[in-house]
Amino acid sequence: MRTTSRWAIPSPTPETGHPPASEALIDPRTDATRGPERATRARATRAPRTRNSRTQNAQLAGVATRIGAVRDRDRDSRGRALNARPRDATGRPLRPGADGVPRVPDDLVLDPDTTLDEAQHLLDADRPFHAHEVLEAAWKASTGDERALWQGLAQLAVGLTHAQRGNATGAASLLERGAERITPFAADPPYRIDVTGLVRYGTALAARIGADGLDGITGADRRPRLRAGVEGG
Repeated sequence: MRTTSRWAIPSPTPETGHPPASEALIDPRTDATRGPERATRARATRAPRTRNSRTQNAQLAGVATRIGAVRDRDRDSRGRALNARPRDATGRPLRPGADGVPRVPDDLVLDPDTTLDEAQHLLDADRPFHAHEVLEAAWKASTGDERALWQGLAQLAVGLTHAQRGNATGAASLLERGAERITPFAADPPYRIDVTGLVRYGTALAARIGADGLDGITGADRRPRLRAGVEGG
């Protein structure tokens, strides 16, 4: 039975690996890593800057603008950043102010059955990124052992998102990781989730992509069934 999405996702026309911010800001070539004496010598022998003041001021203005944009980012009552930036149908960020597709609310809380119905509807509409957002919300809201289940399902959807975007390496990696993460739930799957079928699906699709790339992957290949005996629309 098909569930109509409450966010009016239009019909199709078709673990993130960033380093921590503290690490991203560390440059091993800076004076701070050389020690005080070597830093002093480096400053004494450094060639004078050749860029004119106008260029430097423009660059500083650009940096200030970016910092201001980060500081002004919409946040919830706990200070967490909200998903305010518009995105296209595959979840790629668009420039601020652009017309994007409807987003899943940041504070989404659904019961497990509704979560699976919504995610299935989005997968059937070839919107795996948005399905991932729904499943990720369940992962963030869950407790105990089930967190791994929802995380694994979200990872499968991220793998399908990478496949849709043309990233074969990311697709195969996330499909494999998602299948591995949900495998322990195969013996007693909750909420009628077809864990065995999803593990088989994710593993097989990852192997196929790893061997042949994405050329033969169609929209139908990106629409797994989340629950046994539940047909999509």
